[in-house]
Parts: sequence; structure tokens; C-alpha cells
Amino acid sequence: MGSTRAEAAAGVRHLLGHLLMPLLMCVGMGLAYLGGFHHPEPNGLRVVVVGDQAATKVLAQTLKDTAGDALDVRTVPDRTAAVRELRADTISGAYVPDRRHPELLVASAASGTTADAVKQVFGTVALRQGAPLTVTDVVTPARGDPTGQGLFFLLVAISIGSYTGVAAIGAAGARLRIGLRAAFGLGLSLVVSLLGALFAGPVFHLVDHDLPALWALGWLYSAGVLAIGIGLHTFLKRWTTLALMVLFVMLNFTTAGGVFRPELQPRFFGALHSFWNGAGFVEGLRALLYFDGHGAGGRILALVLWFVAGLAVLGVAAVAEHRRASRTPEVGFRAVPERSAGSDRAAAEDEEIEEAVPA
Repeated sequence: MGSTRAEAAAGVRHLLGHLLMPLLMCVGMGLAYLGGFHHPEPNGLRVVVVGDQAATKVLAQTLKDTAGDALDVRTVPDRTAAVRELRADTISGAYVPDRRHPELLVASAASGTTADAVKQVFGTVALRQGAPLTVTDVVTPARGDPTGQGLFFLLVAISIGSYTGVAAIGAAGARLRIGLRAAFGLGLSLVVSLLGALFAGPVFHLVDHDLPALWALGWLYSAGVLAIGIGLHTFLKRWTTLALMVLFVMLNFTTAGGVFRPELQPRFFGALHSFWNGAGFVEGLRALLYFDGHGAGGRILALVLWFVAGLAVLGVAAVAEHRRASRTPEVGFRAVPERSAGSDRAAAEDEEIEEAVPA
């Protein structure tokens, strides 16, 4: 009777230990998603007022003084200069003052939500002047992606295929050498990126040109996630799932710029946006597809560095596994003690928890 109670208590403790992971995921997802998305408001939103007259400079200074840190306002001499900056993705909007027909220039391909925020700001300005505001979209997204958020959801699909692949390789390939596991990860990243290109091109028409570039960035992103994950699994085991969720979901999706760019988020998310790999994929593609490559170099470099970091983690993991193997004594033909049914069930649960990765 006493042994039965002890086994039951051990089973409860085992279950409670495994319930810790979903609770930590719940807390992390709540903090990340609500922290990054629940209250979008301008934060250093870069806009210009067109003109070099005294009245134009007064308007720009008034907007800056009134908005404070919400707006980064300056002037440009003419409409051509404003269009040039929008097409280089260095500003989010340009206001052309006119007593009767004021005009607002935006580039919705950069971010539809940011364009909406700019419209709200200058719609109020035009309303005070009592004149209807004409909105001109200088850079529009592809027909198959009218909201401009399709690249973000493509990132989600590629990410899920990548980090769940880490769980599968870790659970089912645990007895394989790390070099072979890494090779499987490389092969999986190729398949996942090809699927991403298939979805983005022929299936949903998110892009109408530069599909090979999309595939290349997708492969680089996926390979980096898999390399980091497979390397970390050597040290973290079943806690790898939580680590990957933090790196490639909680901090990644919220800082990618797919729903809200950093000018509509708290500064913490904006800081991560400057170098995180999800932002590298989304913003790198935007730059190539819509902005003549302006800013793409830095984003591609970020993806390369994440991949290199993954190779470094794999290298450290390979050394660690080699040392563990060299310390393991030769057992020859010595009989291996039979494990109890309870320990077998616990081991199975430990492997299953690695594969239970929520989207």
C-alpha cells in the first residue's frame, strides 16, 4: 500500500514538472504578444512636410512640439524629394500642404498599419484647415497581398516548420550523431523554404517577382533556426522547446514588423527589430520586392549572422557530445538492467513533450 502511494506521488510530481512548460509558455506569449501588439501608437514615426516656405516650417515645428516623441518631423523642399524618400523606405509619410487640396503621400507596401497611423495624424491636420485630404499611395503591395501582411504569415509558416523540425529530430534522432542530425536539419530547411516559395508564388501570389530571392532568404532563415535548435537540444533536452518558443515565436513574431513596425511599438520591440532574424526575413523581402533593395543588405547580413551563430552552437554541441562519449565506459556484453514500466512511460512522456510545440 505504501509503495502504491509513493508511486502515485511520484507520478503527480512528474506530471506537475511537465505542466510547468505550458504555463511558462502561456506567461511568455501573453507578455510578448500583448506587450508588443495591444496598444499600437506612434513612437518616433518619421514623416515630412513638403515645402520650404516659412509657413511650412512653422507647421512642421508645431507638429513636432505637439506630438513630442510620437513623431519625428522634418521638411523636404519638394514633392519629388518626398517621393524619393518614400521609395527608399526612409520615411512613413509626406504631407503636401495646400489650402484647398492638401495631399498625403504614403507607402503602404512598407506597412499598412503605419500608413493608417500617418493618415490619422495628417487627416486631423487637414480637418483643422477645413480641406479634404487626398491620399496617394506611392508604393503598393502585390495584388495577392493587399494588406501587406502576407510576408509575415509566410514567416510564421516557415518558422513552425523549422522549430517543430527541431523537436522531431531531437526526439526521433536522439541516438544519431550530431553531424547526421544537422544534415537532416539542413535538408528539412531546404524543403520548408521550397514550400514557402510555393505558397508565396504559385499558390497565393504574395509576390509577383523575385521569387528566387524569397526562397533564398527563407532557406537562410530556416537553416539558422534549425541549426540553433539542434545545437541547443544537446544541452537543454526537453526544455529546447521553450527556448525556441522564446527565440522564434515570442520575441520573433512580435518584432518582425509584419503586423506593426517598430514606430508603432514600445522601444524594446523596436530595438530587437533592428537585428532579429524574423525582422531580417520580412524587412529584407520588403526591401527587395518594393524598395529597390534599399536596406536589404543589413537585413540579409543579420540572417547570415544568425546562421553562423547556429553553426557555432552546433560546433560547441558536437564537442560536448564527443566528450560525453569519450567519458562513457565500455560496457562490453554486460547485461543492462531492465527498466520498469513506469520509467519507460516517463521517458516516453519526456520525448513527447518535446514534440508538443504550440503554434
